[in-house]
Amino acid sequence: MSQPLGEIRFDTPGREVRVRRAGGTRARRLDACFALIVVACLGALATALTSQHHFDMDPCPWCILQRVIFLAIVLAAILGLVWRRAAGRVVSAVLILLLALSGMATALWQHFVAAKSSSCGLSFADRFMTATHLPTLLPSVFEPRASCADAAVNMMSIPYALWGFGGFVCIALVALVALASARRA
Repeated sequence: MSQPLGEIRFDTPGREVRVRRAGGTRARRLDACFALIVVACLGALATALTSQHHFDMDPCPWCILQRVIFLAIVLAAILGLVWRRAAGRVVSAVLILLLALSGMATALWQHFVAAKSSSCGLSFADRFMTATHLPTLLPSVFEPRASCADAAVNMMSIPYALWGFGGFVCIALVALVALASARRA
């Protein structure tokens, strides 16, 4: 008899018992979603740091805030990889989705409002950076070094903030797939 993938079949005289393996396809799909999110966010952070340190594209406070959100998403996705229960996976996916939505709002604000301003001083992003002390803890990563207008540059003819927006949209879509899979688990 053929054995369906993902099941273990025990035949006893007069009776057949099927036992499903723990952690089948859904668990692998969730792991893949969370791992993809981690890789995508680390790729976005690596791109931002490479642009800053090798191509002299100094970040503004809104750019730095997007970096912080990408980093928070990485931590939430790692939580989803480690907390293997269904509730933990749902919490992680919801957290990633909320962070991705906040990242989308941040990127849109940077592109449509902050980039038109010559100063980012006293904006939410600037106040957040000041309150968290991130620029003093790790200045090479979290210190804003340009105004929002100066940081409004393009990569392959697309504004940098919109690349971030696209990244957050993709992450939100993957988080929705993870959330749907986790809720059925």
